[in-house]
Amino acid sequence: MTHPVETATANPRTEVLEKLAQHYPALFGAEFLPMKRGIYQDLLAAHPEEFEPETLKQALAFHARSTRYLSAVSAGLARHDLQGQAVEAMAPEHVHHALMEVFKRRQPRSREDLRPKLRRRLIQAMLASGLTPQAYEELVRSRDEAANALLDEALAAWREEQARDQALAQAFQASGLTLAEFADTYGLKPGEVKARLARVLPT
Repeated sequence: MTHPVETATANPRTEVLEKLAQHYPALFGAEFLPMKRGIYQDLLAAHPEEFEPETLKQALAFHARSTRYLSAVSAGLARHDLQGQAVEAMAPEHVHHALMEVFKRRQPRSREDLRPKLRRRLIQAMLASGLTPQAYEELVRSRDEAANALLDEALAAWREEQARDQALAQAFQASGLTLAEFADTYGLKPGEVKARLARVLPT
C-alpha cells in the first residue's frame, strides 16, 4: 500500500511507510490515527531486523508532518498504540497548532475564506480542552502574529459564548422549571440546554 501523501517514486522512506501500513493498518492505513509518544521505540522493539533506525525516524517524521495526519490531530483524536488502541489524550496545544497548520496549508489553495470554519473549530477545541480562556491563551499563543490574530478572534467569540451560557444558566436557576420545560420555553432542544449548562454550572 502506498502512503497516501507519498509520490510514486520509490525510496527507503516510501518502503518503510508501506511496510508500516501493512503491519499496522489501523494506525498507518487508509485512515490515519495520531501516534502515541514513543512509537519509534515500540517499532524498533517489535521489528529489530526490519527497520533501519534512521530511515524509520525519517519516515515517521514525514508521516507526522503530512496534512492528513495533522487533520487527525486537529480533530482531537487520542494518541494510539501499534494495536490501534487509544492510550493517551491529545494535548490541547497540539490540537490547536495542528488546526492552525492545516488552515495555513489549505487556505492558499481554496477559493473560500476558511477563517470562519477555523474559528468554529478553534472554539470547539477550546471547549474540549476544559481550560479557561486565559489558560488556553497562555498555552497556545505564539510569535506568529497572523495566527495570534485568529486566536484572538476565536477567544473573543468563546468569551461571548460563555457569557450567553452564564446568562442562560442564571435564567434556568431562577425559572423553577424542569430542564425540558425551560428548553421548550426558549425554543431550544433539551440536549443543547443541558450541554450549555454543563459548561458553566458546577457538577
